[in-house]
Amino acid sequence: MLLAEEAGLDLVEISPNAVPPVVKILDLGKLKYANQKKAAEARKNQKVIEIKEIKMRPNIDSHDYETKMKAVRRFFEEGDKVKLTLRFRGREMAHMELGMQLLNKVREEVAPIAKVEAEPKLEGRQMMMVLAPR
Repeated sequence: MLLAEEAGLDLVEISPNAVPPVVKILDLGKLKYANQKKAAEARKNQKVIEIKEIKMRPNIDSHDYETKMKAVRRFFEEGDKVKLTLRFRGREMAHMELGMQLLNKVREEVAPIAKVEAEPKLEGRQMMMVLAPR
């Protein structure tokens, strides 16, 4: 305690649970500032995972499908999750198997780079599936 006062610094308890407790003589203000900087740096390097949505129809054309799949792959490269939504309109409701086939095709195509987080499920006139990058 006297050494710290003579040096004009603080006696800081580093690990209070140790036997005996570990203390250091240093400037408390500088320590707090360094910890604040470290926390800010950790927050800056953090990636917020977003859920991107891709909307399709069950009878989508092959070129449109390829374009959507290109976007899906780009989202996975960026580390985002993808929510695939199939909207059924009118008589398409009678052919749910077409929607399931399409979602299974997507699943097989992205199997090496993504995993299914939420299995395809029907909510009203929409069928949804969530994919997450591996």
